[in-house]
Amino acid sequence: MSKNLSPEVEERRKKIFQLADELNRKTQKLGPEEGFRVVITGKGGVGKTTMTALLARLLARDGYRVLAVDEDPQMNLAHALGVPREVRDSIVPLNRNLDYIEEKTGARPGTNWGLYFSLTPDVRDVVDRFGVVGPDGVMLLVMGSVVQAAAGCLCPENALLDAVIKYINLRKGEIILMDTQAGLEHFGRALARGFKQAIILTEPTYNSVQVAVDAARLAEGLGIKHIHLVMNKVKKPAHVEKVERVLNELGFNDFTTKTVIPYDELVEEYDPEIEAILSNPESPTYQKALELKNILLEYAE
Repeated sequence: MSKNLSPEVEERRKKIFQLADELNRKTQKLGPEEGFRVVITGKGGVGKTTMTALLARLLARDGYRVLAVDEDPQMNLAHALGVPREVRDSIVPLNRNLDYIEEKTGARPGTNWGLYFSLTPDVRDVVDRFGVVGPDGVMLLVMGSVVQAAAGCLCPENALLDAVIKYINLRKGEIILMDTQAGLEHFGRALARGFKQAIILTEPTYNSVQVAVDAARLAEGLGIKHIHLVMNKVKKPAHVEKVERVLNELGFNDFTTKTVIPYDELVEEYDPEIEAILSNPESPTYQKALELKNILLEYAE
């Protein structure tokens, strides 16, 4: 039929098919599951939230659908992403959203709920109801941290958060980045089923590297396949040597990739905001975030 079309129409058809082919190739970059999931962790203050926000914004600018999940106790990811103050102030973390917890589990935290609540709540509406759209179209979901207890906590809050992680593992067609506290054990196998990459940040201090090693061992034990180490706030070559020495002393130095980020005054000056970094291509943090973005895409499954 195309042989009966005018040259102008034929040219438009060709351009449409070229555009469709480009879009198809772009979506295919995400791999067989049409999306992938990354957990970002490390000792407090090492730069997890800044890196999560940078990666989310950079990936979104490349045209990917991005869901950023804030599970860190400080809950600064909204600020780092650039969500306006009035919107940030209205966000209620899922672990404090008593009405939603009660609606989904049948039990309200703080009441005498006993043992009768759902351990498998249906949370398929969680992103639509509580997701916040930030700059560059990044979707943010603020979970809050898991309730910790000496003997574990079988409670509605944790049941809900566990269900959210399981649901996130089922979502397709998007890149999911989770900013989390150093310990991943509270999510157990629910995390491992969908998260195949971990970024673990460390500073060049013994305690920070020790936390990084603990996190790496835990991630490996959970079956997370690709573990990327980021040495952040490095001021001199001796700092890299120190990190390597401590890694060897602690008996774990098996990382998929290693990235060194030099100390960056922009990060310290504007923390937790990242706009100054994004607008300055000369920033070492910006340049290394671009490298990490490409690493994540390379190892996507």
